[in-house]
Amino acid sequence: MNIPSKAQNKYHPLLKGAYELHVHSSPSAFPRIQTDWELIEEARKAGMKGLVIKAHEGVSYDRATLIRSQMPDMKVYGGLVCNLFTGGLSSHAVDMALRMGAKIIWMPTISAEQHAKYFAEYSQERFFNSETPLGDSDSCLTILNESNEVKDEVKRILYLIASYDAVLATGHLSPHEVDLLVEEALDIGVRRILIQHADLGIAQIPMDLQKKLSSQGCYIEKCYLACGEDFNNITIRQMAESIQTLGSKSCILVTDYGQPHNLPPVQGLSEFVTELLNEGISEDMVKEMIAANPESLLF
Repeated sequence: MNIPSKAQNKYHPLLKGAYELHVHSSPSAFPRIQTDWELIEEARKAGMKGLVIKAHEGVSYDRATLIRSQMPDMKVYGGLVCNLFTGGLSSHAVDMALRMGAKIIWMPTISAEQHAKYFAEYSQERFFNSETPLGDSDSCLTILNESNEVKDEVKRILYLIASYDAVLATGHLSPHEVDLLVEEALDIGVRRILIQHADLGIAQIPMDLQKKLSSQGCYIEKCYLACGEDFNNITIRQMAESIQTLGSKSCILVTDYGQPHNLPPVQGLSEFVTELLNEGISEDMVKEMIAANPESLLF
């Protein structure tokens, strides 16, 4: 496997004991730079504690179970993304995923109505480019009914997540959907909530809402992908400022990497850490965002 030369397998020492909660690897319908095994082995070399593997097009909890059986020293978990390919917003699919050890249930991503709206306006050919079209463009998912309330089936999903004390992740929902979903989830008793790539253009969340969500006990993903040339939604300096505004206690650093044109995720996380340190984020804040907070969310 060819690894981009600028990384050269060097990892920031703060990655020791760290987690990466938003990475993509193969097998996948989309091109990925590493297999599950290559990803986990590199995380191991960097001294990381664990990862969460995310798959838009399938489940990842079963893969994670197999990996842990072979690498019990690594805390590797997966879950279910509620996309059309995995049953959509189906409490039956979520129930089985949780029975099978899913750690995270993600709301719709590439099947979300918000996702379709974004990519209808902003072309992005380096993502979600399977060999044949997925054919789901006219069937986009929203968590809300015609009365602008959370659908009953989504409420059933939230009850399941609460009963298993699993993690709810917001996927590619619109800010309005995220706001209503979190209110409903908290009422139902969901205790672990991850707001996904809040600064990424697909479903960018205004800072006022990020503040509200963090005050409600949610963790906010600070995602390196938003800073790169694929999206260019936010500079590293602006990312650091957003972390200072929210406080590191509310943030989790992730890359959302795995695409062949980007660094492998572990190297990307190392680079992200280095760049934030250069912008004045302290080492203690970084440790909180890549070790303490992810561990608190997961366990």
